[in-house]
Amino acid sequence: MPVQTRRRSQLTRIAALIFVILLTTVLFIYRDEVKKLEALGYPGIFLVSLLANATLILPVPGVLFTSAMGAVFQPFWVALAAGSGAALGELSGYLAGYSGQAVIENREWYERLEKWIKKYGDVSIFALALIPNPIFDIGGIVAGALKMPWWRFVFWCWLGKVLKMMMFAYGGSAILNLLPFW
Repeated sequence: MPVQTRRRSQLTRIAALIFVILLTTVLFIYRDEVKKLEALGYPGIFLVSLLANATLILPVPGVLFTSAMGAVFQPFWVALAAGSGAALGELSGYLAGYSGQAVIENREWYERLEKWIKKYGDVSIFALALIPNPIFDIGGIVAGALKMPWWRFVFWCWLGKVLKMMMFAYGGSAILNLLPFW
């Protein structure tokens, strides 16, 4: 690889990593302000979900928000908005992996997840996105480090996130209907 191409690649990786760190920090600091976006309806749900999933490792309760909004709005559209926002937000983990490949390689958890993603590919991203777990950020990092095409990552992530958000939105709606005072 020519020196100029290698430098450009390194600069892109560094810029992506800095962007992800800054975004995570800002969202964590202003998390209470982000909650005010719910007043915007479905676009607000999309934005809250996007921002909640754009943080790395720091927990922002996006699925709890989806459950609450499923009790207020039409659950199907809540799931679609929240799942779409979540999938795009997960690009932060993907970019962190793409940019910081050398930082996370040779770790035991990385190697196990890397083997799984190499073996099962798209299905692994779908499964990690579908099941509520804190490991998805690591899966996104690994997918980015493995240079999985971003559009494949987003598609399988989107499919899993929409289905997961559907469970939470309809669950929130069902709980609301069970409450006697509502």
